[in-house]
Amino acid sequence: MRTCILSVLERVVQTLWVGGLWAIGYLAVPTLFAMLDDRRLAGALAGQLFSSLNLVGMASAALLIGFGLAIAGRGWLKMRRAWALIAMLLIVLVSSLVLQPMMQELKALGLVEGSEAAAQFGQLHGVSSILYLLLSLLGLYVAVTSSAGGCKR
Repeated sequence: MRTCILSVLERVVQTLWVGGLWAIGYLAVPTLFAMLDDRRLAGALAGQLFSSLNLVGMASAALLIGFGLAIAGRGWLKMRRAWALIAMLLIVLVSSLVLQPMMQELKALGLVEGSEAAAQFGQLHGVSSILYLLLSLLGLYVAVTSSAGGCKR
């Protein structure tokens, strides 16, 4: 029964996180930039959405890693799914603790088109976008490889 409850909780957390990644990154943020005339406002809103989602990601990754260990024990670490979750956590940490603060610092300086700060921001944004795509694809892998383990109907 305990394993069943943990499996259900695991799927709920995973659905919220991975669903959030896809909904925010590929629906909400592009919609912001398409609908708002003020690109700075759209960027500020997008940045806040990504920051909030990173907090969700850190908590979700910790829970999912804990659930995996509780359900499968140390054998869980031999699964590709486990390493995908660990990679996802590392991406979220790099994004939250390294890239976002660097981008915020550059924005605070004022981004003038053609300036060195704007060029650096563009490079960081590119790295961030690639990491987000990787995070999304890893999330999809985690969702697809999820099992109903431990629950009998």
